[in-house]
Amino acid sequence: MNRGLIRDHDLGFALFFRLADLFIIMISLWLCIQIVSVSFVNFYGFCAAIACLSFLICAESGDLYRSWRMNNFRRQAGVVLVSWVVAAAILLVCAYFTKTSEIYSRLVIGSWFLLAPALILSWRLLIQKTKGQMRSHGFNSRRAAIIGLTENGIRLGKELEKQKDLGIVLDGYYDDRNDQRVCNKTGMHCDGSVAQALERAKNSDIDQVYIAMPLSAKDRIAFYLKEFSDTTANTYIVPDFFTYNLMHSRWNNVGDVQTFSVFDTPFYGLSSWVKRAEDIVISCLALLVLSPLMLLVAIGVKLSSPGDILFKQDRYGLDGRRIKVWKFRSMTTSENGDHVTQATRNDPRVTRFGAFIRRTSLDELPQFFNTLQGDMSIVGPRPHAVAHNEQYRSIVDRYMLRHKVKPGITGLAQINGFRGETDTLDKMERRVEYDLKYINDWSLWMDIKIIAMTAIKGFTGNTAY
Repeated sequence: MNRGLIRDHDLGFALFFRLADLFIIMISLWLCIQIVSVSFVNFYGFCAAIACLSFLICAESGDLYRSWRMNNFRRQAGVVLVSWVVAAAILLVCAYFTKTSEIYSRLVIGSWFLLAPALILSWRLLIQKTKGQMRSHGFNSRRAAIIGLTENGIRLGKELEKQKDLGIVLDGYYDDRNDQRVCNKTGMHCDGSVAQALERAKNSDIDQVYIAMPLSAKDRIAFYLKEFSDTTANTYIVPDFFTYNLMHSRWNNVGDVQTFSVFDTPFYGLSSWVKRAEDIVISCLALLVLSPLMLLVAIGVKLSSPGDILFKQDRYGLDGRRIKVWKFRSMTTSENGDHVTQATRNDPRVTRFGAFIRRTSLDELPQFFNTLQGDMSIVGPRPHAVAHNEQYRSIVDRYMLRHKVKPGITGLAQINGFRGETDTLDKMERRVEYDLKYINDWSLWMDIKIIAMTAIKGFTGNTAY
């Protein structure tokens, strides 16, 4: 078994992949210019430079260039496509504000926008397939031992066996507990004791060790870590849910005493500035582009039923403070108090035009003004009516932790199907689960993905009435 060739040259391969992607972006533009038969102007060079820089920054934030062993092609394709869409959008915005759109051929740029990602994905797919074939024959593969025949350990083992192209061969499950006891609990047998796994690691028969023990077994985990530190095997811990949350906590100092946050906001320091800049830039662009559409919606609301065009409702914002959230009016009544009834299918309060703008989320467009004011964010947990907040905070665990960040126009829950009516407790619990996952795992890349997915499918759904 040939192991570690690519790992020994990780830095060189990482640089090669970056340069290859940038080369494809530039060469695809050159090909489009040649095919369309237009003369090269300096502006095309400017386009290539902006596109390369934008793509690289976005791809880096999406971890496109991390280990290919842990980066399947489907995920790579998602990062490439979103990064290229962002790069293309930045180019178009630059062309609009610099008034240079007349300089270049629209056929060249349009063809380039299609050709570049197609070539990037094609060469990456070729590399992925080639490496998968090589690994299936034992080249550049590694053997892994799982310490602890637990639920997490079994789940990891099944993933390793399913994803052959990772090149990680499962050596076996090792556990010091009584084999019959473990078998009765999991339905599986151990492949040996931890001492046997340790001996195999010392003999270089095992390259990677995954310790899949619960945090309650911290003494055993500490002992295993000490023992395997006497080997050259890469050692990992497979966390349970509680440990995972602790690992994603932020460390603080109170004098000389170290603490870590369990419930906290991810937006502090530079990240808060990045988040606010994202909100301002996207809100301004959205209002600029969507203003004609908003005017048409306003006219539709006014003509469809008597009453105000806009409706403002009290909702909870950052840290549970009340804010006024703006929407285009979609109902004949405007409830805003201690008792607010959720809209349901065929709700008689919803106007015909209101049903359309609710289904397509066009009624939410005025919330870009809320975002500019600083009361809301582009991405975040959706704000609920005050009456609903008071109802659910007492029956859904960790519900109020949603308010550690500003509420958003769209969010992780919404693109995963949890938008509109929450007619069961389970639906609300799932929505809160996604909201807290967003808060715990936030990154600029996550926001970009959510915005892209919202543009694709987030404004439609069968739960928005």
